[in-house]
Amino acid sequence: MSAGRNVAAAATAIIGQKVLPGMEREFETWQENLNAAAARYPGFLGAEISPPTPLQSDWVVVYRFDSVAHLQAWINSRTRQTYLDVGARYFDGPATQQVVSSGTRSPDPLVTVVVTHRVPPDQVDDFLDWQQRMVQEESKFEGFRGTELFRPVEGLQEEWTTLYRYDSAEHLDAWLTSPQRREILAEGEKFSAYRLHTIDNSFGSWFAFDGAGEEAPPPSETRTSLAIWVGLYPTVVLLTLALSPLHLPLWIGLLVGNLLSSLLMSFLTMPYYVNPLLGRWLRPPPHESASRTNLRGLGIVAVAMAFWALVFYLVTVRWWTLP
Repeated sequence: MSAGRNVAAAATAIIGQKVLPGMEREFETWQENLNAAAARYPGFLGAEISPPTPLQSDWVVVYRFDSVAHLQAWINSRTRQTYLDVGARYFDGPATQQVVSSGTRSPDPLVTVVVTHRVPPDQVDDFLDWQQRMVQEESKFEGFRGTELFRPVEGLQEEWTTLYRYDSAEHLDAWLTSPQRREILAEGEKFSAYRLHTIDNSFGSWFAFDGAGEEAPPPSETRTSLAIWVGLYPTVVLLTLALSPLHLPLWIGLLVGNLLSSLLMSFLTMPYYVNPLLGRWLRPPPHESASRTNLRGLGIVAVAMAFWALVFYLVTVRWWTLP
């Protein structure tokens, strides 16, 4: 299965799960094993885990498959049910689940709000008119990046699902707490029985695209952190060496250095060094063994960091010292 395949008809499941206090590490290990099992099912495109943040109180797991049929086969599979039976010891209550299909891409790597409504068949036209009014008002707010509305998916989900995307938590909060939104919610009082949760993926914009330029699910938090480390170390050391002849005071040197390192990481280091180097580990093809992918990726990380450590040791200790 090619990583660059056409995913126009992709189906996405967004699952929220509260976890018992003190069981977070065990849950994450269990969830990673569950995702590895999902990767062996036909049509699997990717999976990601997002731990709770100030914006989302649940652990959020996103599955992407190339069709509703393949997603349904995984969601209803005996394999998944067996894992759920084992993992129930970690859960603090039932999970929430939303499924979107028909051309959706993965949730925005910044902030995405998922809202679900149960709509009686005889009220669908009124609901669609009300949603249109909501989008018209919402689009006037700063940071709005679009919305998508998805009909119920037979056999998987009975609710209508809406995704709202924003470029920051602050802009999202401005809309969620606005009097305009309260007014529109009052207008659609008969649709007030809804569920809402927020997906927040830190550093997601650095990993938002695959090699073909298409959106792809971000990697896990652990892989993201290690990838940033691989890029940050040489960037910071090279900047320190470049700025050292200026003899800047510590406070201003860090001020300038942090600004430059952020710019270099976003526009040079990540897209032209880290992503090409670790791309296959950050976004592995679904048919590859998870253990084999991890071993190869961790090996590349170790070799890259050993290389930079040796280079900077020779430069700063053997050949030259900071002025």
